[in-house]
Amino acid sequence: MQTFLELAKARYSVRNYLTKHVEEEKLNYILECGRIAPSAANYQPWIINVVRDPDLRKKLIDTYNREWLNQAPVILVFLGDHRQGWKRSDGKDHTDIDIAIIADHITLAAAEQGLGTCWICNFDAAGCSRALNLPDHLEPIAYLSLGYPADSTDQTSRHLKRKPFEEIIKFDQI
Repeated sequence: MQTFLELAKARYSVRNYLTKHVEEEKLNYILECGRIAPSAANYQPWIINVVRDPDLRKKLIDTYNREWLNQAPVILVFLGDHRQGWKRSDGKDHTDIDIAIIADHITLAAAEQGLGTCWICNFDAAGCSRALNLPDHLEPIAYLSLGYPADSTDQTSRHLKRKPFEEIIKFDQI
């Protein structure tokens, strides 16, 4: 059994997918791992739109025009509801943070199941809203492509380049 550290180190951004279908059982497991993710004050200000329909996938791909995204059989769209997000006393809205937490749970659960993902944040949010016919209160915050990796060539890429422990971890003072 893989440790969490081994799983986290093995996960990478997949940009080359097999045409293989993602099994319903695995998809539901991954989504359940996200559903139980923590959020500020447990407000859970999120919706995940699971996009598998070819026509709708095409509309989303048009908002992030990368050829490799055509290969992913599933695109998860993370929607934030800022009306439901917890606000700190100074007004800071934690919806985006909560979305990052649920997306990370799903990313790691997918890796555990032998599936690959890639975070996508540089998309046309207004185009996504139109494609999904979203109400004004839902903001598309991130996409996550999901599918079986075609190869593991990206495993040696930048995700393994990390600042030294001592540079980012400080105990008791800066």
